[in-house]
Order: sequence, then structure tokens, then C-alpha cells
Amino acid sequence: MRIALLEDEHEQAQNVQNILAERGHHCDSFPTGQSFLSAVLHRSYDLLILDWQIPDMTGIDVLESVRAQLNWPIPVIFLTQRDSESDIVRALDAGADDYLAKPPRAAELSARINALARRTNPDNEKEVLVYGPFEINTQQRSISLHGEELTLTDKDFDLTLFLFQNQGRLLTREMLLERVWGLARDINTRTVDTHMSRLRRRLGLNPENGFRIKTIYQRGYRLESMKALDNDELDRPLAANE
Repeated sequence: MRIALLEDEHEQAQNVQNILAERGHHCDSFPTGQSFLSAVLHRSYDLLILDWQIPDMTGIDVLESVRAQLNWPIPVIFLTQRDSESDIVRALDAGADDYLAKPPRAAELSARINALARRTNPDNEKEVLVYGPFEINTQQRSISLHGEELTLTDKDFDLTLFLFQNQGRLLTREMLLERVWGLARDINTRTVDTHMSRLRRRLGLNPENGFRIKTIYQRGYRLESMKALDNDELDRPLAANE
């Protein structure tokens, strides 16, 4: 998983990063609320870990900004020295999914992250996934539209499955290269653009079929369900790159 950590104490941040790295996660650490928010709102992360007391704002302020500005329910864990019942309740009421006291125990932190991942992506355990007129069989690695099986390459299937499992979420080109192609970040991202253009045509990802791939300028792509968009968005003509 790609995890963003808000922690202003270097030793604490290094400890959490080491725990996560040993379990195969990638963790970026940020010492201020502003630097954390800038990264989270412009990059793709699977989970957030927040400290409460940081120099420029509170962890609660950061959480509220994340919930107000991100359009998908990214899981959030508070990791802080504040462990009173009132603090825990306040954080959970503000939108946190879990709460741990510092210093974290490695096995417990890992288990809680895994539990949140399962809760956030329950479809990962299903064999057949249905999204409107699209049906994805994860065992047979096939996709059908209105009952007709589509002809796709293995990479097209992997990319389509990842898009549908993360619909509504900004997916950067770098993240797609890592998750779908298993490539390093410095690889040319035209590979992603080429596949996205092809998927739009092959899958019929258009308003008539209930979904569209939206290009987010200089950032990446987002698969959107037309039902989730408000009336103003539905009435707006799509730009050429959408």
C-alpha cells in the first residue's frame, strides 16, 4: 500500500516508516499539515496516518480538510500520544477510521492497516464484480458489457479492474504504472495515456454506459460513475480529453 504519514518528530516518523517498509508498504512522511495536504490532494495514497499535535495545524483540521476535499473515503488512522476517551471520540466523529497511541506496536499497526484495507475494498474477495452494465470475472479474467464478452489484453483487464475497484478516486500515472505495470516511477508515462485512450473505446466508457474516464490535467485519471455526479456535471458537455 501507498501510505502518507503526518508526523513532525523525525524519530517517530522513521520508526513508523521502518515498520511499514518491513511489511512491504511504501510510506511518505510529512512534518506539517500543509505539506501533508498538498501531497494527499495531488498524489494517490491508499491510507493516511495522522498525528494530532503538529506545528501549523491540528490533526483534526487536516482530517476535516481531507474528508471535505477528497471524493473517495480514504481510510485514516490517528497515531498520537493523546489517548483520552474524549480525544478518541472526537477523532472518530471527525471521520477517522481507527485510533492508536504512540509508540505503535509493529504487529498491531500492521494488523489494523490490513483490516482497514479489507474493509475499504470488500470487492477484492469476490469472484464476479458487477458495475452497472459491466461484469468482471476475476477468476476467468473476463469482462462483459451488456452480457457480451469484450476482447481485451491481459494488461487491459488489469487496468480495467483497478479502475473499477477505485472508481471516484484520482489515480496518478505514476501510481498506475506501479500498480498495473509494476514499473518504476521514472518510466515514461505515455504508456498509461495510450492504454487509457484504448480502454475508452474498447469498453465503451461513456455516459450511455454509466461511466467515464476523466483526465485530470497534469495529474492522472479518475473513473467516474455518472450516477454519482450532480445534475450540473451531467449537463456539462464533455471536453475532448474526457
